[in-house]
Amino acid sequence: MTDKADEIAALLAPTVAALGLELLGAEYLTASGGAVLRLYIDVPEAEAASRSVGIDECEAVSREVSAQLDVEDPISGNYTLEVSSPGLDRPLFSAPQFARFVGESAKVTLKLPQDGRRRLQGAILRVDGERIVFDLDGAEFATTAENIEKARLVPDWVALGLAPAQDKSGRDARPGKQKSSKKKDVAGKAPAAKKNSTNHPAASGPLDAE
Repeated sequence: MTDKADEIAALLAPTVAALGLELLGAEYLTASGGAVLRLYIDVPEAEAASRSVGIDECEAVSREVSAQLDVEDPISGNYTLEVSSPGLDRPLFSAPQFARFVGESAKVTLKLPQDGRRRLQGAILRVDGERIVFDLDGAEFATTAENIEKARLVPDWVALGLAPAQDKSGRDARPGKQKSSKKKDVAGKAPAAKKNSTNHPAASGPLDAE
């Protein structure tokens, strides 16, 4: 998160917690037409198996947070407030959130480059305090939560049943779904000659062999 997003998240977290929810983090995006403040909320981890965030929860948080922002006024100028559940590709804002999803894949953008890279994608191997270790093609890559600008989980769409499995060539691996690479020879009549407006056969050039 940016410093501004950190500041706003710290300000609003108690309000969200009072509603029985958790403020995962905030995104503060500036643009010429006005800023966007996006809040991501979820149920506490202990209750994740029994309840989830829906429209009612988002609306309740939006009402309470809007009132607090009007009083505290941490944002100068116009802005749009968005309150959202984390979704399958949930954003990760802190080391404890990374620790919750050890073993899953994440896509990460760093604030400062490390080993010549600012972007990476790999499985979360472990979390030691504020140090997060990823598996990048079999090698370990470690960074700190402070140096992460943004991060999101990468869902396994195949395991979720939302995408077909693929073989090594990238083709659909479901039975009966493989397509032959051979062209089919179609036997048939030669195409009829086209006619022009005078009803005489129009000239046609030779057909290119495939």
